[in-house]
Amino acid sequence: MSDKPIFLMPEDIQRIIGKDAQRNNILAARMVADIVKTTLGPKGMDKMLVSPLNEIIVTNDGVTILEEMKVEHPAAKMMIEIAKTQESEVGDGTTTAVMIAGKLLENAEKLLDKKIHPTVIVKGYRLAADESQRILWDLALKIGEDSEGDDILRHVAMTAMTGKGAESAKESFADIIVKAVKQIYDKESNSVDLDDIKIEKLKGDGVEDTELISGIVLDKERISIDMPKKVVNAKIALLDSPLEIKNTEIETKVSISSPEQLQNFLDREERTLQNIVNKIINSGANVVFCQKGIDDYTQYLLAKENIYACRRISRSDMEKLSKATGGKIMNNFNDLSMKELGNAQFVEEKKHGDDKMTYVSGCQSPKALTILIHGGTEHVIDEMERAIKDGLGDVAASIKSKLVVPGGGAIEIELAKRLREFGQKLGGRERLAVEEFALALEDIPSTLAENAGLDPIDILTELRTRHDAGEKNAGLNLFTNKVEDVLKARIV
Repeated sequence: MSDKPIFLMPEDIQRIIGKDAQRNNILAARMVADIVKTTLGPKGMDKMLVSPLNEIIVTNDGVTILEEMKVEHPAAKMMIEIAKTQESEVGDGTTTAVMIAGKLLENAEKLLDKKIHPTVIVKGYRLAADESQRILWDLALKIGEDSEGDDILRHVAMTAMTGKGAESAKESFADIIVKAVKQIYDKESNSVDLDDIKIEKLKGDGVEDTELISGIVLDKERISIDMPKKVVNAKIALLDSPLEIKNTEIETKVSISSPEQLQNFLDREERTLQNIVNKIINSGANVVFCQKGIDDYTQYLLAKENIYACRRISRSDMEKLSKATGGKIMNNFNDLSMKELGNAQFVEEKKHGDDKMTYVSGCQSPKALTILIHGGTEHVIDEMERAIKDGLGDVAASIKSKLVVPGGGAIEIELAKRLREFGQKLGGRERLAVEEFALALEDIPSTLAENAGLDPIDILTELRTRHDAGEKNAGLNLFTNKVEDVLKARIV
């Protein structure tokens, strides 16, 4: 037995252990950070990604780039998870999150070379992270609910969209975003459900024609050209049962032995449908949105009564319509009455290019809205959508926490400065880890400078000098390429 090899694993398994495994994982994580690094900030570059099916995406949105890449390495996948979590929690800041994680690992490598044990590094990083939270609470600026607070929120949105290709219209976008988020903000629970903001995209017109509609836009058309194209003072019935004769679940045979019986059978079907339409008419509805099908005879009856109808509307759109118009989604026609109907000023069909859409607009204090994005090409519209989603996420997070911090690298430099002061109070090797944590944060302003073609060392030195002199809001304004008070420059 002794001369036979013992296999605990399959033969084609590659096994890396110890220092090599650490280095390998750190290298993979750093490479992921380096990929998105060049997209950071207003002067960041876009990346063009081509899928195996030759679909093209042009973007500088960190999470989009990472999601579209095919990554096999387990450590690299963990970095992508960081971006995904950041995206689902806030909707923005993915590049920054990945870069800080990559830099923390890179700096940890330096400490490992000095023979400092990984658990000591982890402990130091934890201390630094906890202290950072305390410092951030101290440095954050509170925003009120007045017009000045709205102005700060607008600048938060503008800062989020800068560098995303939305520069030409970022002011009008910022107004749209703040208005939309404030409209759906629930004060009682202090929550914002961004799913209540529907984003529809339309090819044609310019980016600056993007609009906020206080209601819902559906990519559906009226089902009959005999129906009115526009309904003023719409009373909307939201139905989730079909306006057609139900087919039986099991196979059924109907025996008919005379023409009269056939005629009676067909008449009975028509009477059933006529009764349903009568119930809709009696409720006072002049618009019908149905989640299921509407058959030809019902279409004719509805058109005859000048009722506007759309069919096969998705469940999510039905729920948004309910929130926007105040109507109830009804399952039973017998319960349909005036008080279950939704209200909107207008329901109309509009044509854009080859597409016909139904606009439900002019809703009173709607709890669901639509942002309609216009643009010249699909790539432009997709990137505008990503920019708007970033802005929405940031404004929603700011409204919930009521706190903002200065941008342009100002907060990172101040954090790093205070972390160093905190580190000096520590004994032991954790102090070295805290210092490396502070250095990792400074990677953000230096990358902003690098991406703008400035010398990162000069900028970093000037930022440190200004912060040491007590200018805690000194950051990098990349519109002027100077270090200045970023709060005055409204980079938030």
